[in-house]
Amino acid sequence: MKYNEIGKTGMKVSELSFGASSLGGVFHSIKETEGIDAVFTAIDLGLNFIDVSPYYGHYKAETVLGKALKDIPRDKYYLSTKVGRYGENGVNTWDYSAKRAQESVYQSLDRLHVDYIDLINVHDVEFSDMNQVVQKTLPALVELREKGIVGHVGITDLQLANLKWVIEHAPAGSVESVLNFCHYCLCDDELEDYIDFFKSREIGIINASPLSMGLLSERGIPSWHPAPKPLVEACEKAAAYCKEKNYPIEKLAVQYSVSNPAISTTLFSTSNPANVKKNVAYLEEPIDWDMVKAVKEIIGDQQRVSWANS
Repeated sequence: MKYNEIGKTGMKVSELSFGASSLGGVFHSIKETEGIDAVFTAIDLGLNFIDVSPYYGHYKAETVLGKALKDIPRDKYYLSTKVGRYGENGVNTWDYSAKRAQESVYQSLDRLHVDYIDLINVHDVEFSDMNQVVQKTLPALVELREKGIVGHVGITDLQLANLKWVIEHAPAGSVESVLNFCHYCLCDDELEDYIDFFKSREIGIINASPLSMGLLSERGIPSWHPAPKPLVEACEKAAAYCKEKNYPIEKLAVQYSVSNPAISTTLFSTSNPANVKKNVAYLEEPIDWDMVKAVKEIIGDQQRVSWANS
């Protein structure tokens, strides 16, 4: 396992890391004990960065993760969570006010059974008034950083242009990392276009969803996936091709997503310990770049076709 620093934070994290959204039953229902086991397995295999959010499962993911973290030494992992997106009783809510952001951090500390958070993120800035993020949310989190409640501050979004806008308008040093998903994978490498910008600001890059929320998998997408039909069909053809070549598309997708040295870490999410082991094992083998080329040709004009967040 390789370890890379996130920007200038001093956090040296595993190239592959654990996204805890699945612990909230985001993709399908889970067995809580199995989910906790998946966290233990990730730590045992050297994954030392864990990302979660109050939004995932409407507090469930943080709650389940907290049960696992009670039994893991605090120096074994870096912990990332978020503010801004929430939910109750199946209804999504958003609140990017300074007051709610700070309250959310303290509530996350309680759910997670920890006394500090290594990285706190403003979650999916596209749902906010981004001026509010710059003027209120980020300063509130920087204040907590100055108090030592959180170690570092970042922002997340599907839309890369939004991340760039916030960084350009926020005081220098406010944003230390970005988390972007579905834009450095076999069917979409748009993140490449922004790497130089982030690096010029000494901002660390966290990539997420190497399987593009199921597009790049043999199982296929969940019913709620927002990808347009032509992209779904192209990825299905690519998955079938990989299966025929006895090179699972999941393996190629994970290998590809960690292949760029400018990206500090790539998050994948699962509540199954066997999937954790499988993904880590993929990194022990060299990537087949001829397969990458073939898959990208199959996806063809659907490359970089994106969608609105949901």
